Amino acid sequence: MKPRSLAEENEERFRTLFQEAPVAYQEVDREGIIQRVNHAACHLLGFEPSEIVGRPFWDFVAPAERDAALEDLGRKISGAAPGVAFEREYIARDETARILEIHDSLIRDAGNAVIGIRSSLLDITERKRAEQALSESNDRYRELFENANDIIFTLDLAGNITSLNKTGERLTGYSRQERLHMSQILASDQSALARRLLEQKLAHNEPTRCELRIIAKDGRIIPVEVSTRLIVRNGKPAGVQGIARDVTRRKGAEEALRESEQRYALAVRGANDGLWDWNLTTGQMYFSPRWKEMLGYAESDIGSSPDEWFRRVHAEDLGRLKLEMALHLEGHNAHFEYEHRIAHKDGSYRWMLTRGLAVRDADGKAIRMAGSQADMTSRKVAEERLLHDAFHDELTGLPNRSLFMDRLERAAVRAMRRENYLFAVLFLDLDRFKVINDSLGHLIGDQLLVGIARRLEACLRPEDTVARLGGDEFVVLGDDLKNVSDATQLAERIQKELNQSFTLGGHEVFTTASIGIALSSTGYQQPEDLLRDADTVMYRAKALGKARYEVFHAGLHTRAVERLHLENDLRRAVERHEFFLLYQPIVARESGEITCVEALLRWQHPRRGLLEPAEFLAVAEETGVIVSIGEWALCAACAQLKTWQQAGLPAPRIAVNLSAREFKQPNLVETITRVLADSGLDPRCLELDLTEGTVLNSAQATLETIEDLCSLGICISIDDFGTGYSSLKYLLRFPISTLKIDRSFVHDIDADPDSAAIAIAVITLAHSLKLNVVAEGVETTQQLDFLTSQGCNQMQGRVFSDPVRAAEVPALLTRRYLSPSGPASRLPAPRVPQLS
Repeated sequence: MKPRSLAEENEERFRTLFQEAPVAYQEVDREGIIQRVNHAACHLLGFEPSEIVGRPFWDFVAPAERDAALEDLGRKISGAAPGVAFEREYIARDETARILEIHDSLIRDAGNAVIGIRSSLLDITERKRAEQALSESNDRYRELFENANDIIFTLDLAGNITSLNKTGERLTGYSRQERLHMSQILASDQSALARRLLEQKLAHNEPTRCELRIIAKDGRIIPVEVSTRLIVRNGKPAGVQGIARDVTRRKGAEEALRESEQRYALAVRGANDGLWDWNLTTGQMYFSPRWKEMLGYAESDIGSSPDEWFRRVHAEDLGRLKLEMALHLEGHNAHFEYEHRIAHKDGSYRWMLTRGLAVRDADGKAIRMAGSQADMTSRKVAEERLLHDAFHDELTGLPNRSLFMDRLERAAVRAMRRENYLFAVLFLDLDRFKVINDSLGHLIGDQLLVGIARRLEACLRPEDTVARLGGDEFVVLGDDLKNVSDATQLAERIQKELNQSFTLGGHEVFTTASIGIALSSTGYQQPEDLLRDADTVMYRAKALGKARYEVFHAGLHTRAVERLHLENDLRRAVERHEFFLLYQPIVARESGEITCVEALLRWQHPRRGLLEPAEFLAVAEETGVIVSIGEWALCAACAQLKTWQQAGLPAPRIAVNLSAREFKQPNLVETITRVLADSGLDPRCLELDLTEGTVLNSAQATLETIEDLCSLGICISIDDFGTGYSSLKYLLRFPISTLKIDRSFVHDIDADPDSAAIAIAVITLAHSLKLNVVAEGVETTQQLDFLTSQGCNQMQGRVFSDPVRAAEVPALLTRRYLSPSGPASRLPAPRVPQLS
């Protein structure tokens, strides 16, 4: 059998990758006829490959979108760029509509002519439905707010009205845009009262309910019953939200009760509230039809005994109801008023506000009592919902940071009062949550967070608290512990529970958590310090391998302070000229010729001395300082190479590392273009080293950026290959020229079979894709011989040359060739130019 050529092997490899890819793909020719589909695409639409291949792709597109699909095909076949992702509706075999997110790329022949289009198809039907449902839910909430029967408003800390619903506008005649102060719409004798109530609410957050009189824009006086709650943001009062009910009708009814029996009877027939009248002499009680209707009963369903009322009152409210009523009947309170729950005929409980007034004989003894009952259920539910939302996470229903800090402060107070009282704060951060979110979508990510919340609740005792701080961060307050082991056992219990898989949206999902534990025995006065320490030690657990817990000790705080100092020093290091570059040659193994020089960053710290990148780059990346550092390094490296070239040295190319944070900068291409122009360096002499993680994140945007850089003539290499995701897709998509084998594999290549196998695999892969391959960190002749035997193109490491200062590079470049023991003169060594 004739051996297959490299092209045939590559085609077979591509065909396998195409067919087995988890993402749905299809390829069409210039006429739009489907030439190839993979298994995922067939599964998505419910057809066999033979039922798809050979048919025009628009056969599967929803009829309403076919004309647009044909126009789009024409534009792209004519050579237009594929553009950004777009959405299109397809019809599956079962005639259901599927909404697909489509990414197109042009297929070209050897002459660069467009011969077809390759499309990836992502099913986003469920996501679109969820978005529609969320939109409808928000619309319903807004409709309830705007069309509520009561006035709903908010005040800032100064008493300015910051929002007002439509009912408020209609009743008062003022628009929400007028932004009035509360004193401008209150009766003049009540402004001081309202101000005092506001101050009381802000100072003590006590329940506030009062009656006020509003002056409408047309001069009408509107009596309202106002109930308020405090708005808290970040643990501090931010304003007041209130509900004001127009009680004009009720006031009229009460006035009628006091004026005459005839007026009272009229009020019974016309009032919206339920009315009751209790003859204390006979013990008989009258309930108006509306009173009975409010509880779901007909006129004949309820008799005339007071027990018809009291036996329906919630057991927790009955005692207080009778007490308030007795205090009024005995003359201790001028009015009777109480909110309570009462059973409806359907079995539910409704909140009622009951008011009453006693009629007394000449001796002051109460002989009769009459009043009204108003349904406050909607308002109570709204108040409870607002209160709950202010202190609970919307997604999981767990306490939020504000509520957690309140309970943590209470625990801290108990610890100061009780000598042996111990509690612990456990700070949890999910491992690899971003990977799950990015790969399976935010809907699955949200479902995972909800599932984790439920499992955390199951791990706790009733006295413990679990809260979600945001994102994938959770925090647990273990209250009243006996010893430290109680906290560590709780952490172990949580990790064991989270190790069990989740089934979400048809996917089996695994996750773990890194946990930091801080104990109240550290003696801090401020509870925020405990949360900070738990957060700090959580990051230590994550750094030590994830899926573990660590207990905070004082040394960790010291290191955290040192890190803060390092951050501050980093921000000043560029302007103080504390960074400098070393240079290390990259050598072609066959000829020994220097093909490139890599620029390596170093920091001459004023107190700590010389720092390697591993000691500060992670902090620079996290804080964003890496952007200014990286731009300085790029400018310095390009200018230095141009200086060597102008001196007549054979300086072929310079390689500069580009971090993930730098790569995400929106003006990256413009910055690099400006740096090249300022230095006068030919773009073909610049090589940018990217990590695998940088290339894989935001793949479409990454592809566009890399293509823009390559269009300038810049070479792109993948640094530390094999240590990251090691996905092969991007190697096919992106115009990459070089793979660099990470030094961690090279270091153990002659002792560790796994490292050797990875190095061989990278070399083979690079050759198959016609890419250069560079081995980094080559330090011994044994490593060199092994890599040479495997066909590695180029080497970099101390076996040829240590990283050196700029002044030492001309000597290396002048010789042009390096041997494994150091500089080797294969050509007569010319005079080394003196560079400043």
